[in-house]
Amino acid sequence: MSEKKILAICGSTREQSANKHLINAIAKLSAYRFQIHIYNDLTLLPYFNQDVADVNVSEAVIKFRKAIGDADGVLICTPEYVFSLPGILKNAIEWTVSTTVFSDKPTALITASSSGQKAHESLLLVMKTLGIKTEDDLCLLISGVKSKLNAKGDVTDVVLRAKLQTLAVRFETLLG
Repeated sequence: MSEKKILAICGSTREQSANKHLINAIAKLSAYRFQIHIYNDLTLLPYFNQDVADVNVSEAVIKFRKAIGDADGVLICTPEYVFSLPGILKNAIEWTVSTTVFSDKPTALITASSSGQKAHESLLLVMKTLGIKTEDDLCLLISGVKSKLNAKGDVTDVVLRAKLQTLAVRFETLLG
């Protein structure tokens, strides 16, 4: 059986983002389960425009959609900005609405922020509307995330580490 490929989409563009640290932690925990590739080109996507959603689409949008389609699963890890999803992540997701790239795609959803409740609710609603395949153990709200990481970005909270380990195991099962 070939190694499963997970596309990780980080809702933060900050290099030292807590969300990128979480993706890296999951990658370490699941290195023997699947391969995680972080999609780093969200800033290249143009603003969503329904008039060009299906015709005259930019190369960046085509590559983004293809990356999702080619992945065995998707991991979205995002902060909450002003009680909502970051605009850059919402924009990226909007470029997939007219496609079926997320239909039945095994997907893990993590919102990691100071609070994160509103963004997490929004992320769940949007992604379930797109038809993702997920489970409760693959949808984590991590409030107070910065208190659960050290200065290097390593997960120091034992409860969070256990939840991430469970996520990796359940994701592998969902991938089949």
